[in-house]
Amino acid sequence: MKIIGVLGAGSMGSGIAQIAASNGCKVLLFDTNPKALISAIERLKKILNRLVEKQKINEDKMQAILALIITTDNLNDFKNANLVIEAIIEDLEIKKKVFSELDSLCSPKTILASNTSSLSVTSIASSCVYPERVIGIHFFNPAPLMPLVEIIPSIQSSNETINNSKNIIESWNKITVIAKDTPGFIVNRIARPFYGEALRIYDEGIANFETIDWAVKEKGGFRMGPFTLMDFIGNDVNYAVTESVFKAFYYDPRYKPSFTQKRHAEAGWYGRKSGRGYYNYENQSEIEVNKDDRLAEKIFNRILIMLINEAADALFLNIASRDDIDLAMTKGVNYPKGLLKWADEIGVSKCASFMDELYAEYKEDRYRCSPLLRRMAESGLNFYE
Repeated sequence: MKIIGVLGAGSMGSGIAQIAASNGCKVLLFDTNPKALISAIERLKKILNRLVEKQKINEDKMQAILALIITTDNLNDFKNANLVIEAIIEDLEIKKKVFSELDSLCSPKTILASNTSSLSVTSIASSCVYPERVIGIHFFNPAPLMPLVEIIPSIQSSNETINNSKNIIESWNKITVIAKDTPGFIVNRIARPFYGEALRIYDEGIANFETIDWAVKEKGGFRMGPFTLMDFIGNDVNYAVTESVFKAFYYDPRYKPSFTQKRHAEAGWYGRKSGRGYYNYENQSEIEVNKDDRLAEKIFNRILIMLINEAADALFLNIASRDDIDLAMTKGVNYPKGLLKWADEIGVSKCASFMDELYAEYKEDRYRCSPLLRRMAESGLNFYE
């Protein structure tokens, strides 16, 4: 039986613990706060009880899962773990301190993994004497439900660490993709235009929040529009990620944050959790949507082509393989189609021409066409041949 250490008993940590225990692993769930550990177990019991009610699992399975999860406030308990997954605050210095401690306590054969969504895994690994056993294993929230897990090797990670991590996560019935250790990895990098371009369209006065959301769902088949999704994630969280990605990419204009989102975050209009975001959830009024078909087409095409351009650039810079890029976006954030496959359907040359039109209009580097998209357009090639 594999022993899995989970560091951090928040919603993500307890979700990872649930997955591991559900697949027959012994789980050591660590937190320095005893109340957090009590809350995590109570939360797990509620979740598992709901699964029993829905007949997804039986009572015996629920008790078996709970019996495999042991709470602890002593890091020494991780010394014989096969894998430790850290799921604490997104603060690089705190993570480095924790990994340095884990490195000195755990067996050299223990894989040390961070669930970071955008921080440098290489930098985290640098705090360890055995950096070759450090890797990024990024789950998506809620971890038990979302099928995708990004595996992010640091430049120090050994092939053994990569392969063993991949095998363990796939044995938990998760879909894995391999991502280069760059800001945002695959999903959080490529998805930036979904939010950023929607905000830009609003900032230009082209359409209101409701119309932009409607256009994306109506024309593209997305389950949520960008403003509904940002309210669901939380504008404080989404803005912080946008700002950190912008800084991490040396202030590349493609990732420039929006003042509209900044002001919403400053006002405490975080979204659903605060009762108000782009939408008012406490006093819902009738939604004003401009259902002009040509306007909707214009809005959707602009957001989609920016997403496609970002996906093409990720492939150009070897962030991930073609198949992993499309898999990540469909399984990690529920996009209706893989973006590179979508580009083929539209026509790669049309995508490149659309980017050129945006650049010609704005003369901003934000709208530069990916070199790979341009080369393929000029050569008449598709991403999938």
